[in-house]
Amino acid sequence: MLLLGGIALILTGMIFGDIFAVFVLHQNAARVEEGLSAAAHAAVAGDSTSVGGSFRDIGSFLENRGTKVDTHVHMVDFGYLALLLAIVQPWVAFAEKTKRGLGWMFLAGAWLLPAGVFCIHYVGLAYSLLRAIGWASIFADLGGGCVQLATAAYLVGLCKRFRSPIAVVDGLLELRTNAAQRLLAGGLVLVVLGFAHGAYYAATDLYRHEAADYEILSRVVAGSASQDAVRVDAALAEYGQLQGDKAVKIAAHAHIIEFGLLAMILAFFQPYVNLSERWRARWVVVLLTGSVLLPVCVLFELKFGLFAGGLADVGGLMVIVALVAMWIGIVRYGGRLDDSGESAS
Repeated sequence: MLLLGGIALILTGMIFGDIFAVFVLHQNAARVEEGLSAAAHAAVAGDSTSVGGSFRDIGSFLENRGTKVDTHVHMVDFGYLALLLAIVQPWVAFAEKTKRGLGWMFLAGAWLLPAGVFCIHYVGLAYSLLRAIGWASIFADLGGGCVQLATAAYLVGLCKRFRSPIAVVDGLLELRTNAAQRLLAGGLVLVVLGFAHGAYYAATDLYRHEAADYEILSRVVAGSASQDAVRVDAALAEYGQLQGDKAVKIAAHAHIIEFGLLAMILAFFQPYVNLSERWRARWVVVLLTGSVLLPVCVLFELKFGLFAGGLADVGGLMVIVALVAMWIGIVRYGGRLDDSGESAS
């Protein structure tokens, strides 16, 4: 249940992220840049009312973007956590019925929180009984509380098992296939590459970006104060390029590490994938190829534009297709177990 639910969360989060990237992210960033430009030009003209209105619009755009990003991130991360909890289930010292109830609580909260976060921008404070917290935020917090309680309960079950002298062996997870070995090795390589890229970014670009951020905004303010519209436009264009450079490098760093962790976690569950060894190996290649293609193409989006962005989407689609195939294989495995139980009865 946790395995299928976790993969479903990751799939939904990735599909939502692709849709958001194509139809919302770039358009929203353009509107933020337009709002900042309008505010700066209004300041040049001495129109304080328009400045305030522009910044309110920018706040709305940023909230729209922030809630979408949070929805995507929470859904994928809860999927990872569900997979990790699935691995440790044999060592949770609770009855099967209790573990199943905790699993339902976890999955209910894992779906409720991102759904609530997604609705925050659209629901706001409408009909809320509280002055500062809307219903969407309340339901999101409720979902987060369910995830916390279920995870804490599983932790208690693990502690109880570790204090017990009885050793637990899960024979299925001890099996190692070629597909699992490739996922473990490939995932480890992806994580190492992500760490190396992050270290390189921190050493060469991080502090330069921070200094440039302050310096460019200072030029925007100075240009507005001196009523120099040309200087303001030049600074705003440079600021947009800086934010784009930061975004693609951070996104590439985060995605390659996340895909590496996903591959390593999925390696533990390959015995559950009821497909032939040949097809399991093929889906492993598809998943690892997409895991490399997406972050690399994201890194080159500023240089090659829509071509790199399209290839990044193809990489994400490859990961999604491979996950769907593994999910179907796990469903088939569950059906085979059910058939075996009925035959034994």
